[in-house]
Amino acid sequence: MATENSIIKDSEVDKKNVIKNRELLYRMIISQLFYDGHQTLAVQLSNLIQAEPPCPPSDRLLHLMLIGLANEPDRSKKDNINHSSFTSFENTLGPGLDLEYETEAQTQAPEPAQYETAYVTSHKGNCRAGAFSPDGQLIATGSYDSSIKILDVDRMLAKSAPDEMVPADQTTGHPVIRTLYDHTEEVTCLEFHPREPILVSGSRDFTIKLFDYSKASVKKAYRTINDADQIRCLSFHPSGDFLVVGTNHPVVRVYDVTTSQCFVCSIPSQQHTAGITSIKYSSDAKTYASAGKDGSIKLWDGVSNRCINTFVKAHDGYEVCSVEFTRNGKYLLSSGKDSLIKLWELSTSRCLIAYTGAGTTGKQEHKAQAIFNHTEDYVMFPDEATTSLCAWNSRNASRKQLLSLGHNGPVRLIVHSPTAPAFLTCSDDFRARFWFRRMPTH
Repeated sequence: MATENSIIKDSEVDKKNVIKNRELLYRMIISQLFYDGHQTLAVQLSNLIQAEPPCPPSDRLLHLMLIGLANEPDRSKKDNINHSSFTSFENTLGPGLDLEYETEAQTQAPEPAQYETAYVTSHKGNCRAGAFSPDGQLIATGSYDSSIKILDVDRMLAKSAPDEMVPADQTTGHPVIRTLYDHTEEVTCLEFHPREPILVSGSRDFTIKLFDYSKASVKKAYRTINDADQIRCLSFHPSGDFLVVGTNHPVVRVYDVTTSQCFVCSIPSQQHTAGITSIKYSSDAKTYASAGKDGSIKLWDGVSNRCINTFVKAHDGYEVCSVEFTRNGKYLLSSGKDSLIKLWELSTSRCLIAYTGAGTTGKQEHKAQAIFNHTEDYVMFPDEATTSLCAWNSRNASRKQLLSLGHNGPVRLIVHSPTAPAFLTCSDDFRARFWFRRMPTH
């Protein structure tokens, strides 16, 4: 027979669990209201219960309700939803950002403000292009001086690491492993082939060039694709067989990498009405997205090249500067010259989250990129006025600590490693900085 003390203790535990579960329920209600577009109601309820941290938009409550309804006939067996239902439900979640399910996702990655400069490389002109290899082991930088550098990440880290942390075989060797000279004008964009040791570059000299960097003596491209306009942005098809390309001309091009054959959408009215600033394939290649100086974002069918959706005046009519898909292809991150960053849910064409507070001057002079870190826990954006890095929790848009980027000119490009806590910044001060979060030693 239970003692009076044990009964009291059990009741106290139950009360704590009830309070905790009710707090979770209220947070999910707020998140569901945000997700369904009832912002005013969600904010009022959030203020009333003092929800901290802020709740992101999420469809999780609806999903849990549907699971509950599906299990309701089995209530006589034990509970209206048993634990195994939750376990199997949670195990279906993929990596990265998924606001349909997440409300309380824990961030495992370090905040961007904790990164440090691990290496600085210089060009003879403004540095405006950069890329990471798919495995995160190499970076490439491109400049107004028409040169391209390829650098080894391990060697850069070895240069800045304390002596006791550097393996003996990494103490020698310059980080710059290739320097490529084959353009005659500014290098505007770079991307590594998804599967082969090939780097592709675009330039103001109207050419796209492919370099085989597996050869130590490489200086020139093994293939050149000539276009009718200055190349502004490009993206490899995940197979590596095609390139989608944006220029100062409003028509999006798709090039066959092997034959150099060019494909365009057959419906002129579907094209942008001004030059293209950013272009990206989704990870499954079913779609690609383009951003334009005309202020619109367009989604394209990856097979037919037809426009399947347009976000008109995506940033209130300002030029759209960058687009980036989440790994699961459910969302698109965009930035504009209004200094706003937006997360779009592609299935509903809605802006789910606006990440605010980056710009201190209102309108930007230069375009800048909004990017995710490697785990998609954070959104990152360089503030032009202060040359600092702004960061937000990607799920609830809470502001994180600023990081001074140490450049003496505007940051013209930022790109994050796909595999590690590392990113690259390129600036008009002629320099590219490699940033890394080195784990503390114990």
